[in-house]
Amino acid sequence: MRINKYIAGSGLCSRRKADELILNGNVKVNGAVLKEPGYDVQEGDKVTVNGVDLAEQEESVYYLLNKPVGYVTTAKDEQDRATVLDLVPDIGERVFPVGRLDMNTSGALILTNNGKASYRLSHPKHQVFKTYRALVSGVMSKEKLWKLRNGIDIGGYVTKPARVTLLKENKNSTLLEISISEGKNRQVRKMCKAVGNPVQELQRISIGEVRLGRLKEGTYRKLTKDEIEYIKNC
Repeated sequence: MRINKYIAGSGLCSRRKADELILNGNVKVNGAVLKEPGYDVQEGDKVTVNGVDLAEQEESVYYLLNKPVGYVTTAKDEQDRATVLDLVPDIGERVFPVGRLDMNTSGALILTNNGKASYRLSHPKHQVFKTYRALVSGVMSKEKLWKLRNGIDIGGYVTKPARVTLLKENKNSTLLEISISEGKNRQVRKMCKAVGNPVQELQRISIGEVRLGRLKEGTYRKLTKDEIEYIKNC
């Protein structure tokens, strides 16, 4: 994960501000001042900003939010739109969202203050599958399902194999369950559009073993001990 994204993922600041901190010599990796803004953080790296270890800033907390449509997945928004943190005003700790859900997608979103946990959940090498329920336009043929499952070009990038299950269909729409182990921008939407079945509604129902279940839209809960243990070892 690129260093500015890692720092921003800790909730400390934006990527742009992280770049400034790097250029000013305020960032160290494994005790040495970082001089390369394009550095990719490796598992086991100790990253400090102004002497503060991002992995040990404070006691780690973990929450699962059922994000509604209409909220942007960021701590602050330059356009002053409603953000997911507006939904959790009573959380005492400073948290940030792990990964992203676009404004028109609802569902499972983990909030934490642990940068390393965010890295493990987000980096493709850890193979954490995110599962979505996608209502798409039209009928989904066997050929299209095969393409979604085995990899499809979404504009200069061929997706990795995905788990795709047809749940329900009629002459106008199809309900799919899609699990992917990577997180390209708007990936599920692009995959479905690429086979000619654009998404009408999209909800993420699980992140690895952390499942949305019956959590009501717009509400959140603390992760269970088992879920936290899973994140620590995924």
